Order: sequence, then C-alpha cells, then structure tokens
Amino acid sequence: MTESKSNNLEPNVLIADDHAVIRNMVRAILKGIGIENVATAENGSTALQRILEGDIDFVICDWNMPVMSGIDVLRRVRADERFAKLPFLMLTAEAYRENVVEAVSLGVSDYVSKPFTAEVLSEKVMKLLNMEEG
Repeated sequence: MTESKSNNLEPNVLIADDHAVIRNMVRAILKGIGIENVATAENGSTALQRILEGDIDFVICDWNMPVMSGIDVLRRVRADERFAKLPFLMLTAEAYRENVVEAVSLGVSDYVSKPFTAEVLSEKVMKLLNMEEG
C-alpha cells in the first residue's frame, strides 16, 4: 500500500461505475469502515487511466460500463506487471458462471453480485485489504 496524500497508510481506493448512485453508495460504505481516500470513474477508460497513474491501492469496478468494460479494465491492468497484485473487486449484475470464470482466469481478487448489502461489500473490502473488523 502506498502512502496517501494525507501521509497515513489509508489506502487510495478507486470506485469505477457508470451509475452515480452506486458510486456514492460504495463511497458511503467505505467511509463506514474508515476509508476516505476515494477516487471515482464513470467509465472503464477513465478508471484505467487513474490506475495507470499509479496512486491507486484498491479497485472496485463495475463489469458493465460504457467506453471500456470492467473486464477489459481488469485485462489491461493484469497485463501490466506493476499491477499484478493490485486488489481488484468486480461488481456485477450478471453473475453468470462464465463471467465469473473469465474474471477469475484474468486474476480478479473477488467479486460482488448486484444488488449487494453494505455488510457483504465491507467484508470483501476488509478481507482484501487485510483490515481488522471493528
């Protein structure tokens, strides 16, 4: 994890989703577990650009987005050695087995099916960031 701009060890999280309501909801859930360094992207292309800048420690990315899909973002991120271990949590409304298999084969860290609860998302984020509950 890189040091954030506020000089602590809080992770810099990117939320990529084309729906502002989802971005805001995920931001609120993260705030509830003590994560406030959050950037957002409303499409995959913007998300990829932010990741490639190198200051993102954790990605929460929707599968279906305009310009570039979340799976394409994942594919491009994992193709770059610098981001081979970047925690990448995929959000998907389409939890088809073949989609999950494809995401896993590309190196997704975990996924959450929409709709999801704050509890489910919090647990997955804390697990991937090795955070203690409470």
